[in-house]
Amino acid sequence: MSNKLLDPFKIKDLTLNNRVVMSPMCMYSAKEDGIVQNFHYTHYQARAIGHVGLIIQEATAVLPEGRITENDLGIWDDAHKDKLKILVNKVHDYDSKIGIQLAHAGRKSSTSKDIYAPSALAYDETYKTPLAMTKDDINKVIQAFKDGALRAKDCGYDVIEIHGAHGYLINQFLSPVTNIRDDEYGGSMENRYRILKEIIHACKSVYDGPIFVRISANEYDDHGNTLDDYVTFVKWMKEDGVDVVDVSTGGLVPVIPRAYPNYQVPYASKIKNETALTTGTVGIITSGSQALQILEDEHADLIFLGRELLREPNWVLNVKHEFCLPYDGPEQYERAYR
Repeated sequence: MSNKLLDPFKIKDLTLNNRVVMSPMCMYSAKEDGIVQNFHYTHYQARAIGHVGLIIQEATAVLPEGRITENDLGIWDDAHKDKLKILVNKVHDYDSKIGIQLAHAGRKSSTSKDIYAPSALAYDETYKTPLAMTKDDINKVIQAFKDGALRAKDCGYDVIEIHGAHGYLINQFLSPVTNIRDDEYGGSMENRYRILKEIIHACKSVYDGPIFVRISANEYDDHGNTLDDYVTFVKWMKEDGVDVVDVSTGGLVPVIPRAYPNYQVPYASKIKNETALTTGTVGIITSGSQALQILEDEHADLIFLGRELLREPNWVLNVKHEFCLPYDGPEQYERAYR
């Protein structure tokens, strides 16, 4: 019996076993060197055993000063690669696919190093004021994303996601709230998009797998980008060769939105239907029937789960059981689904 949530789904030459994606969620479990720890192996492999179609690894910093905290994973050095390869292989052992979110925190970094942003505007009174980036700093970041993409390719990642959401560096460049530059990287929408465009092209020059971009389609600030602005940005991303847009909201300013089931789905729906780019949605999606309805109503193409997969690594197996579909998980667990 066909089921849009649980049937295979193809992106470029990559076939996922289903449309369930583990959303990237920081675990803050690395040491200062940013190297994978045993926890990460267990954490990600458990979701692969549970048959998640695509697992996207937490925000992984392309530069040490780009970490959200000093306990974030890193990919700024070849020394990271050996254990990242082991992690990829552990996920592949259970026939799941794995992506990596390449990230730079910008002004939302809480590391002890100097921090950098488009403009010298602190996130709030608890954060350091960042240094406004020079063109050399911008070029360094673009090169770091390119180097990270090449390392990700070497490690065998199936997908790269560029983190352009939640108030981190790329989101800071995109938004007029946080970008008050007067050079070619500030001012107009085209200029504010420029660094993301250059990062996309840099990554594509060394990596030929699917490229995702995560965005915050509501910045929760009256002076920020509108949803229509993000429709325009996504159209440009599509022209630049992005394969999937992962639609979230928030994080640019210290505002906590009211969250309820499907609260972010309308943003994904508008973007999907006005850009025709493969679109993922996220945000308090907890049941198989809820996820399936989103797909059947053409609001999104992929379902990203965050906290629900923290609570239940076997969510996909449980949903297959709920839908009375044949069990096809690890033989060791079969007795639970008879």
